[in-house]
Amino acid sequence: MNKHSPKEDWIAILTGTFLVAQGIFFLQSGELLTGGTTGLALLLNQFIPLSFGTLYFMSNCPFYLLAWQQFGPRFALSSIISGALVSILSDHLYLVISLETINNVYCAVAGGLLMGLGMLILFRHRSSLGGFNVLCLFIQDKYGISVGKCQLAIDFCILITSCFFVSPTTIGLSVIGAVLLNIVLAMNHKPTRYSVNYS
Repeated sequence: MNKHSPKEDWIAILTGTFLVAQGIFFLQSGELLTGGTTGLALLLNQFIPLSFGTLYFMSNCPFYLLAWQQFGPRFALSSIISGALVSILSDHLYLVISLETINNVYCAVAGGLLMGLGMLILFRHRSSLGGFNVLCLFIQDKYGISVGKCQLAIDFCILITSCFFVSPTTIGLSVIGAVLLNIVLAMNHKPTRYSVNYS
């Protein structure tokens, strides 16, 4: 499979991070959660007086080291840039968009689908958002378990833990978003169908 050109990769990173940030915006607007480090940052944001973007980037830092060790500096640096862009965009989208009418079901669906599409674009262009994405990519490459299935298992663990801090309704809607996110990844990023060289 031919590699994408550097120009295509950079356009994809901008597109993917923009879509992920939009998805996070919908989840925040509905006061919902999700899995992965995004879900951890959304949860911590309710208790720690730091912005979501700051918490998100900090929680991803250990996984950037894993990315460097397992997939090389090119993939790690690309992931750091992608994570930083999502952090910056997520913290500043309120300057250009606001929702007057908020339907939490729609926020869950839109948030999950947009994040899944954004992450899919990043995966296919030798990048990620860090966090558990890196771990899931490593498991896919080593054991052949798809990113979507691995991510879904981790996401459910995080959402179950969140039950102690948020209402059952919030958890239920958050699960919908997380499932849709992972369906997008599981259907479109199969290890036997689309192989990516991270180096």
